[in-house]
Amino acid sequence: MPVSKSGDARCRQCRREGMKLYLKGDRCYTKKCGIERRNYPPGMHGQGPQKKTTEYAGQLREKQKMKRTYRVLERPFRNYLAEAERRRGVTGENLLQLLEMRLDNVIYRLNVASSRAQARQLVNHRHFLVNGKRVNIPSYIVRPGDTITVHDNSRRLPPMMESLRGTGRRIPEWLSFDATSLTARILSAPTRDMIDTEVEEQLIVEYYSR
Repeated sequence: MPVSKSGDARCRQCRREGMKLYLKGDRCYTKKCGIERRNYPPGMHGQGPQKKTTEYAGQLREKQKMKRTYRVLERPFRNYLAEAERRRGVTGENLLQLLEMRLDNVIYRLNVASSRAQARQLVNHRHFLVNGKRVNIPSYIVRPGDTITVHDNSRRLPPMMESLRGTGRRIPEWLSFDATSLTARILSAPTRDMIDTEVEEQLIVEYYSR
């Protein structure tokens, strides 16, 4: 995908969805954000009259929005949906809950990384321990009661320190975090009202039910 004048491919993804997906970390909170500079779809027809959205197109856009937000490819996304359908409760909310409890997302939510992409890289490089054991799988699903700590050798990493000093995103109430010891605890599984992702998850369930 070609690079746009307002950033890179990630900025184009936000502009395509018409909202900030916070894919570039701190840049998303500045005037350099692609949405702030060019709040219209990318491409030569981006500023022209927009076509009427069909029901199918609306469902597809919500699916793409969620996949891009959590940086999940199609096959794993379908697996999450299948697991969400097996669980008790509302399928769409179960799907969101599973994505929120991925280790890379939790690291992002704790402000230890400035974006989910950076969080995934930090996890891949074995900078975190879950219940005392190193985990390098970004898709690892945490559970209530789990403890996440930054490895002793990783506590002074510049990206991590910069993020902790950064925008100060609100840490959701289903997580607790001690910035001094760099230790977090999963207090509970998140309910829908605890998740601030702007997506209509029911449309995604309907998309895959077609």
